[in-house]
Amino acid sequence: MSTLTVERVPAQTQRPAYKVTGSRVLRAEWAKLWSLRSTWITLGLSLLFLIAFGLIAAANYSPGEFHHGPGGEAKDAVGLALAGLDFAQLAIGVLGVLITAGEYSTGMIRSTLAAVPTRLPVLWSKAATYGVIALVLATVGALVAFLGGESFLHGKDIALTFSSSGVLRSLFGAGVYLALVGVLGVALGALVRSVAGGIGLLVVSLMLLPVLTGLLPTTLKNDLSPYLPGNAGGSVFALHHAANTLTPGAGLAVFAGWVALALAGAAWRLKRSDA
Repeated sequence: MSTLTVERVPAQTQRPAYKVTGSRVLRAEWAKLWSLRSTWITLGLSLLFLIAFGLIAAANYSPGEFHHGPGGEAKDAVGLALAGLDFAQLAIGVLGVLITAGEYSTGMIRSTLAAVPTRLPVLWSKAATYGVIALVLATVGALVAFLGGESFLHGKDIALTFSSSGVLRSLFGAGVYLALVGVLGVALGALVRSVAGGIGLLVVSLMLLPVLTGLLPTTLKNDLSPYLPGNAGGSVFALHHAANTLTPGAGLAVFAGWVALALAGAAWRLKRSDA
């Protein structure tokens, strides 16, 4: 009688199955964003514009002279502190376009979408990551510009402090506005998939539309102008509520609506068409 010997074969060690999750896509987009030299340069320029122009405007202030601020003449210390906001919004918005449209121009988007077949988490992660970065940077820049300008404006008629009514709301509002500009750039870049086209749409929506509406009849202009993206966004950080403008809360709601609309269009195209 023979004995049958059964040899046990050790089970092979299986590699863990990695799932595509929202947090992992978010971390990947975070690492990808900071690995680009253009990110450091553009964000550095944005911070420089905010702080340097704000300090220069405050240092050169003298009563009775014309001083430029965001949206026109600066009549208070907040307006002077935000004198560089137009330049900062252009830099932040352009980088937002590059984050998405740049991947299409280089072809890297194919690798990104192959790793994340559901696609939409890529767009949400890009928008959320860059929005948070822009929010922190812009808020810090606005606060530093205002704080630095206080020493130049001490004792003058437009001098304000952080405790003055509406000042902190305006400065933090500027940070929120610039963060939304960054997200708008991300959405426009994903929507048109062209760096030049995305930047062009950004400039038109934020800067040219308010100028073009000035050519309309007064009644029509007053009805439309407050709801344009640039004008609605400007109400978010305005210290005083001017005639024919939205309140800060309404301006934020309208501008956020424009950004959401652009994101919805980008999501629809990302889901419906090939890379």
